[in-house]
Amino acid sequence: MPIRVQTQDFDLGAEVAALRAGQPQVGAVVAFVGTVRDMNEGAGVSEMELEHYPGMTEKALEDIVAQARARWNIFDALVIHRVGPLRPLDQIVLVAVTSAHRGEAFDACEFIMDYLKTEAPFWKKEQTPHGARWVDARVTDDQALAKWGIRSSNTGTPE
Repeated sequence: MPIRVQTQDFDLGAEVAALRAGQPQVGAVVAFVGTVRDMNEGAGVSEMELEHYPGMTEKALEDIVAQARARWNIFDALVIHRVGPLRPLDQIVLVAVTSAHRGEAFDACEFIMDYLKTEAPFWKKEQTPHGARWVDARVTDDQALAKWGIRSSNTGTPE
C-alpha cells in the first residue's frame, strides 16, 4: 500500500508497472489521474498551491486505503498526491488499484478518490485574475462520498 505525498511529478506508466510487478494474480488495474484545470468556478486559474499537514495527511490516506481493502477484495492500492505550487495541466493525484476483477478495482478506486476530494487534509489555494482564493469541497463531492455510507465533515459549496 504505497502512499506518497510529494512535490515532484510522477510517471503514470512507471508507477502502474511497479504496482503490478511480479503479481500474476492481478487481472485488473484501475488508475485515476487528477490534473490542474485552467478554469474553476467561472474564473481562470493560473496556479494552484496545495498544502498539507505532514504525518496527519499520510495517516489519513493510509486509513482510507485500509477502508477500501475492508470493503473490496483488492490486492494493492497506490496513492500519490502532490503538494506545492502546480500549474494547469500538471498532475495532482494518482490513485491506482489492483484486483483480480475490474468491478472491485473500479469501486475501490472511486471510493478512494471520493474520500480524497472531501476528507483528506489538503488545502488548495488558486491564483485567479481576481487574486488568491481558497477552494472548498463542493456539495457534489460530499454527495459522492455519501453513496459509500460516509457523511462528510465539510459543508461544501454549491456547484
